[in-house]
Amino acid sequence: MTDFLEGVLCEDDERRFIEHLAECTGCETYLDQFRQAIATTGELTPDNISSDARQQLLSAFRNWQGQ
Repeated sequence: MTDFLEGVLCEDDERRFIEHLAECTGCETYLDQFRQAIATTGELTPDNISSDARQQLLSAFRNWQGQ
């Protein structure tokens, strides 16, 4: 997923990935969520997020992974 977003997949892998997305709504949804997360948090840097907010984000991610 990240290789696709960063544009580093070889041409064949990118084509296969796009073909997969066309058939897999789950992956398409995940990609959309990933893009939204990047857009939302893309400007956050370690020095401009409070320790409390960082812990909340980490906790939310860990809980989401466990589902």
